[in-house]
Amino acid sequence: MNDTTTSLSPQDSLVAVMLTVSIADSAIRTVELLAIEQVVAQLPVFAGYDADRIKVVSQTVFELLEDEDGLDAIFGLVRESLPERLNETAYALACDIAASDGALTQTELRLLEEMRHELNLDRLHAAAIERGARARFAHA
Repeated sequence: MNDTTTSLSPQDSLVAVMLTVSIADSAIRTVELLAIEQVVAQLPVFAGYDADRIKVVSQTVFELLEDEDGLDAIFGLVRESLPERLNETAYALACDIAASDGALTQTELRLLEEMRHELNLDRLHAAAIERGARARFAHA
């Protein structure tokens, strides 16, 4: 691992979670990338965050996912650098990105399930977060 993979900020970790969900179905859609950029530009948790870091974090995520244990490595980095108080935020952002293209694949759903476990989220809280994402990205 290089220095960028061992020194993620909490905001980098949130970006890594969103990118990981976006990549989950092996098809990074433009709408998902735009949603990530919009989240970084608008949410208070990203105040003062350098949006150029998205490229660095993307490269780190891509490199890690090339390894067999890459997903475990990403979750390890997230657990290491993300304060527990932001675990629900990370999951909410992941759900929003997964829902942003209007369709959830089985791969994305499995990843979200694993993410719930890795972030140690209560099932009821996770269900509420998921429901909110579905409502925000519902189509007329």
